[in-house]
Amino acid sequence: MSSQSLQQPSFLLANLKADATTKPLIQRCQDLLKIIDEYPAKELHLIFPWLVENVFGSLDGVISGWSLRLLHSRCNEYNVVLDFLNPSGPMMKLVYKLQAEEYKYELPVNYLPGPVKACIQEGVLPDCPLFHNKLQFPPPGVLTLSLALNPFEFFMFNFAHCLVAPRNCLQTQVSSLTDSAYFLLVDMYLKYFLPVEGSVPPSPFSDSRGSVTAPSPRASGVSFAGYGVHSPSLLKHHIFHQPSVNADPAAQEIWRSETLLQMFVEVWLHHYSLDMYQKLQSPQLALLQYRLSMSSMPCQPHAPPGSGTFHTYQEPFSPSEEHVLVVRLLVKHLHAFSNSLKPEQLSSSPSAHSHTHASPLEEFKRVVVQRFVQQKLYLFLQHCFGHWPLDASFRAVLETWLSYIQPWRYTGEKNNPQPDQNRTVPDKWEPFVHENLLLYTKLFQGFLNRAVRTDLVNPKNALMVFRVAKVFAQPNLEEMIQKGEQLFLEPEHVLHHRQPRGYLTPSQGGSYLSSRQRVVTDTVFKVKSHVYSLEGQDCQYKQMFGPEVRGAVMKFIQIIAQARHTAKRISDHSTEAAANNSFLSWFGLGSSDLSNTFSGAEPEESGECLKKTHEFLDRALENLCQIFKLNQGQLAQLISNLSSSQDDGHSRQLPDCIQGENGLILTDLGRRQIINGLRRFEVQYQGDPELQPIRSYESALLVRFLYRLSSLLNDRFRGHMCALCSRSDFLGRLGRRYLADPDSSVRPKRSPLSRRTLERSLQPRLSLRPLASYRTLLLLLLFYLLGALLSLGPLPSTVLLLTGAVLYGVLMTLFAEKLKTH
Repeated sequence: MSSQSLQQPSFLLANLKADATTKPLIQRCQDLLKIIDEYPAKELHLIFPWLVENVFGSLDGVISGWSLRLLHSRCNEYNVVLDFLNPSGPMMKLVYKLQAEEYKYELPVNYLPGPVKACIQEGVLPDCPLFHNKLQFPPPGVLTLSLALNPFEFFMFNFAHCLVAPRNCLQTQVSSLTDSAYFLLVDMYLKYFLPVEGSVPPSPFSDSRGSVTAPSPRASGVSFAGYGVHSPSLLKHHIFHQPSVNADPAAQEIWRSETLLQMFVEVWLHHYSLDMYQKLQSPQLALLQYRLSMSSMPCQPHAPPGSGTFHTYQEPFSPSEEHVLVVRLLVKHLHAFSNSLKPEQLSSSPSAHSHTHASPLEEFKRVVVQRFVQQKLYLFLQHCFGHWPLDASFRAVLETWLSYIQPWRYTGEKNNPQPDQNRTVPDKWEPFVHENLLLYTKLFQGFLNRAVRTDLVNPKNALMVFRVAKVFAQPNLEEMIQKGEQLFLEPEHVLHHRQPRGYLTPSQGGSYLSSRQRVVTDTVFKVKSHVYSLEGQDCQYKQMFGPEVRGAVMKFIQIIAQARHTAKRISDHSTEAAANNSFLSWFGLGSSDLSNTFSGAEPEESGECLKKTHEFLDRALENLCQIFKLNQGQLAQLISNLSSSQDDGHSRQLPDCIQGENGLILTDLGRRQIINGLRRFEVQYQGDPELQPIRSYESALLVRFLYRLSSLLNDRFRGHMCALCSRSDFLGRLGRRYLADPDSSVRPKRSPLSRRTLERSLQPRLSLRPLASYRTLLLLLLFYLLGALLSLGPLPSTVLLLTGAVLYGVLMTLFAEKLKTH
């Protein structure tokens, strides 16, 4: 195919589509490599949209593409696909080749992230500058808006959307989510376009002016300081009156880095509810109550009053565990990227003029986390905390949160002699803690609300509690958070009194005190701006170290102590049961409790794992006491009282219930007691005793055979058995001993919703199931061996055995009658 260089582009596209259904992926990558090298951009331009869709799948999820999320290292195509799609590979070479010719590709607005789509459909310019100046007027009669993206933007949007697009074929389980080709490609792109060391490599292709131009650069007077911050004016630009933007030569160096990051953030971190979206748009809500006239939008049908997008926008929340893991990879790399800023550049104030000599990449590093990621990541995590299932998969969300609030872990410093648990948070991170206060305090309270409803006996859940407590117990972090809360709660009138109209330097007759006041006031404004921009002006801030949260922590500590005691009790019981039943259960002398024999316990509920639970909860208690300055004596007394009360038999009581119309109804406390294993309902087998599950000490073959035999005898002689057992003389009592179930009188059926009792009157019947027990079979074997040693044959031994059984029944019947009379 590559030899046909004069072939028409339509035939080239047709051949590629035909090859996609016949040739293996490895062969197709080799053919594409030759085509990209040999064909000019004019011909490659027509196949580019199809190729992107063929690789990443369609935006609507119908076409799965190359299934990058399912391609792992054990697949034959793994290395070939990585070589083709890596930042220096043939696919990116094609992107740069088309970028140099300034081609544009249409992207329907319907596939944009929900908030951006809502803004555009409302006729308002989105906050993200990535989508400015790109709206295309559709032809008459077409109602679908679209954006015109350059090749790099089009490629990156499809790559990012591949993670969140619905795929029907992704039900197949992957050995490791972080081993997929998609995860590795994300890591490659981040390291290439957001380099920790050096600069972004230049494009291999250039246009007539010597470089590949940024398609939508920042205006020459706009700096990064304005990114992610609402405009002070209530009026947003109308989307159809966008100002022209002049190219900024300084932005040429990093426009690809900006584009990649903004695409990732906009596509991956837009999962939040309508209320949160309105908080983001709160400075503009007053204006947007007045509907913009739709008459100037020929593609938009007239909407009835009150049906604005901000009232109807609601996006389903469904991020997967893989999605969260990729977001964590992004967070970790952005911290490393930001922390690679040179010390002399880091020391300069972002508002000072001294940093104007810094390179655009250094300027980008300074503001990348706060301006591009903080706001949307907070909303993403907050929604995950409130909606994620109460299971161990929440660990991915938890580690993403802990990675963001610990940027000092990604400084690249290897020579740290302090152990992890004694590592002091350096003072230089205090501004970061203050400017991200809600990600420490509000999300900690969200985790607390989840943890009290979680089964802490499970070692995976106990590990998550320990991880959070360990992070917040780092020396110096608690003081930073408290200081940030004090700055936020500082009264407004004090700020106005402190803030002078003009700041004088000491050389101009001012004092160093006034300079210090300015720093404090700026810090207060930054903290307040952070909280109000995320929670709204009318937010009711709840202090992390206030009395309300402290009371919740005390209740949580009680739950931890209960789970800790339960884990220890279950672990000890499991150890004892394993020791007692290791040999005796073979003979049927061990515990015959169905709940022990057929517990169906998960592997993490084994004795060894429960010991880890006890260890995790112990260390979590120590860290929580350290964070909130709790009295160790009171904590020890609380745990001892709890242990003694449970040892007195409280664990065998029913869970906490209230009386309802139809019986008992579990309360929240009762549910918590069941979750943590503190109390339970007594579950008893209430079916036919002959149909109980086959035990481990029984022969399944004999159980089934003897059941058929006994059923046949019972059906044949049921009348005689009933007549015998109905007699009131000695023979009737003897017959009831052999043919009736002694425990069949009354069996209560306990239920939290019903108090019904089940009275079962079983008819007399013969049960041969005890003969299927390995213990009984062994005893019979020993009896017949003893008879053989005494020169007794099988028949005399059987007669002797039956005679002994009858005499035993006669004696037991006589003694039972005498005991009843006494």
